[in-house]
Amino acid sequence: MNRITRAAALTVAAALALAGCGKADNPVDGGKAASSGTVVVGSANFPENVLLAEIYAQALTAKKIKVEKKLNIGSREVIYKQLESGGLSVLPEYNGALLAYLDKSNPAATTSEVNTALKGKLPASLELLESSKAEDKDSLTVTKETAAKYNLKAIPDLAPVAKDFVVGGPPEFKTRRQGIAGLKEVYGLEFKEFRSLDTAGPITVSALKKGDVQAANLFSTDPALEVNGFVVLDDPKSLFGAQNVTPLVNKAAVGTDARTVLNGVSAKLDTATLTQLMRKVSVDKQDPDKVAKEWLQTAGLL
Repeated sequence: MNRITRAAALTVAAALALAGCGKADNPVDGGKAASSGTVVVGSANFPENVLLAEIYAQALTAKKIKVEKKLNIGSREVIYKQLESGGLSVLPEYNGALLAYLDKSNPAATTSEVNTALKGKLPASLELLESSKAEDKDSLTVTKETAAKYNLKAIPDLAPVAKDFVVGGPPEFKTRRQGIAGLKEVYGLEFKEFRSLDTAGPITVSALKKGDVQAANLFSTDPALEVNGFVVLDDPKSLFGAQNVTPLVNKAAVGTDARTVLNGVSAKLDTATLTQLMRKVSVDKQDPDKVAKEWLQTAGLL
């Protein structure tokens, strides 16, 4: 969450435009380890993850910890390897999505179940810190017109029409368990087509609005859901389980003081707050660094 494809290029471009964070970009340099004592904060290539990385970076800087930012790097398939190699020190992760990446068949659904499973799957070099209450789940989303036409309230309701539906999402959604593969395994759904778009960004939103796709993978904290009146289909079998925002760190690169700071951020962050912050970034077009700073001040973390 590197694929040198047109779809991936569009994803990065869309994330940069939406997040307005090009000035903070600093691509990973071949996975080289950071200079001694520097905590390198990375992010995936979508606005919310950039915002969370800004929050982490500014909170660490406020405690006199030397920080370098490398934002908008790419998908999990790219940034996880960078963290493992030491090119990055910390990432804002989503625990359930990370578990699905490491163990596609693991059925863990609750926060505690997911974190317990993760601790058994992570390599010795990596460590999961404390999860926040903030969750941003993957979702399968339709327009309100589509929901009304086919009486869609939950994912199982798609059974009679899935064969006629085109589903849109990021390239990796096609093969992830928390994606097309899981929708077939857990719900028995087979769709007409999967269309590779961006990572829950403006390209996906536009395709759903225009009817180019009939269902799409969007994130539950995305202001586009409310702005466009989209309908998130209920997930009764918890395919999209707990996805708490959680710092994932390279043990050798993150000391006790930094861990305390990152856990302090987790203690203050909840879903309602994250949704509000994302509205400022995605709808009001405020810079993520500004939004991060204002929240950290309000939360007493600066």
